[in-house]
Amino acid sequence: MLFQWGLRKKQPANSATTKEQEQSGQAKDVPNGSLDTIVNVNIDIVQRTTGNSSDIVIRRFTIGEENPIHAAIVFTDGLVDEKIIYNFLLESLMTVNIPSSFSPKDLFLFIEQKLAAVGGVKHVQQWFDVFSSLLSGQTIIFIDGIPTALSASTKGGEYRSIEEPSTQLAIRGPREGFTESLRTNTAMIRRRIKNPNLWLETMKIGEVTQTDVGIMYIKGIANDEIVEEVKKRLRSIHIDSVFESGYIEQLIEDQTFTLFPTTYHTERPDVVAANLVEGRVAVIVDGTPFVLLAPAVFIQFFQAVEDYYARFDIATALRFLRVLIFFISLVAPAVYISATTFHQEMIPTPLVIAIAAQREAVPFPAFVEALIMEVTFEILREAGVRLPRAVGQAVSIVGALVIGQSAVEAGIVSSAMVIIVSITAIASFATPSFAIAISARLIRFLLMFLAAMFGFYGVIIGLLLMTIHLCSLRSFGVPYMSPLAPFIPANAGDTIFRVPTWAFKERPRLINQANIIRQGENQRPQPPDETNNE
Repeated sequence: MLFQWGLRKKQPANSATTKEQEQSGQAKDVPNGSLDTIVNVNIDIVQRTTGNSSDIVIRRFTIGEENPIHAAIVFTDGLVDEKIIYNFLLESLMTVNIPSSFSPKDLFLFIEQKLAAVGGVKHVQQWFDVFSSLLSGQTIIFIDGIPTALSASTKGGEYRSIEEPSTQLAIRGPREGFTESLRTNTAMIRRRIKNPNLWLETMKIGEVTQTDVGIMYIKGIANDEIVEEVKKRLRSIHIDSVFESGYIEQLIEDQTFTLFPTTYHTERPDVVAANLVEGRVAVIVDGTPFVLLAPAVFIQFFQAVEDYYARFDIATALRFLRVLIFFISLVAPAVYISATTFHQEMIPTPLVIAIAAQREAVPFPAFVEALIMEVTFEILREAGVRLPRAVGQAVSIVGALVIGQSAVEAGIVSSAMVIIVSITAIASFATPSFAIAISARLIRFLLMFLAAMFGFYGVIIGLLLMTIHLCSLRSFGVPYMSPLAPFIPANAGDTIFRVPTWAFKERPRLINQANIIRQGENQRPQPPDETNNE
């Protein structure tokens, strides 16, 4: 809010033009008003507005021989497919023979209806629409004598090819992930959901960047109130730039001061398609492979995509393991601090003697010891992420081994503490969602502090406060802990454990309330009836 207020304070007061530009998201340097009837005047405005940028290509030419009419096309190099422009626009325009009786208006309609052999041809009359189309990969056609231009769809350029997602790997399932192109991402979703009720609405967010943001949902399945709430929050965003979906995520979430993510992000098209069928809304941002899904619930972050491709018993066992992993990454150091500092009677006597022997030469209490090791591992983790991939892995592995062994030999930490911190670090890596894993990493330090102050009582108090906080969260009005709190028996089969696919009869009730039934009756497979066969 302070940032937005600072932007508005610099603008002239009582300026109607400025207010209109703010409401429409128009850049302040774009000229207002309609186009001129003279091509050269329009071209001069384009060159002056873009600062004679070298990537703005302008091609002047004439149409007709007996009564030539001046025209020009303008496009942005790198954002268009030049083969389409030269083969389907320029060649047709420069070689066509028109009658001498053709007026500029007749020629304009002739080009629109007969010559422009490309898709997405539309009229543009305002300069804001001209520059918006030009900088989005469209080609603008100016005709002398007409105060209207044609915008032709010629989008192209270089994009990253479709690859396997690096953040959500799956043993079984599709191998393609989203790219930085909005249209490529929406196409991958439509390949999976071939339904006309899959609606896509696009808006531009960012007064400077004019970033395309798409809202995709299935009409008739998605809750209309949630869809309208998503649109309302997106329309209320007034910011100068949007470069990644993280900008949008921070501006539309329900609760700002929380360590837990209240929107789900993924770069897998099959995950987005499955959530759309459940009734969620996808927010797709141009320029990033990460798509936002809303509303999100807590248990969703422990579900992997291959859970639905494997048998239910295997998926259930893996989900129990993931929840256990999350709990270990959350409380393991705090439990060790509590047990060794306040509750030694809870540890078996031989183990207590072994731990005491190891800690005999350590000058620090267990809390400081754990804090040193946790911070060291966080530094190594961050270094491994930022360094080049080949070097980063070597630094993480070698650094952890060398530092851990050296710290034990120097008497700074005990061997037991190295084991505890190592298990905690591995558990945090095994959590399927990075967004929830980073939350556990931060909460772990709070629980360590409470354990050093009050022992197991502090750990339990911390977990209770965390549970209360989780139950108070909402994601676009949906309780964050549903269907566990409030408990919904019909949807409990897709939480910590997963029921067989033939038992998925209903969609999540709090997310979708109109179209609940997702499959027919008697979907359970049955062996052939031997009596009928005889």
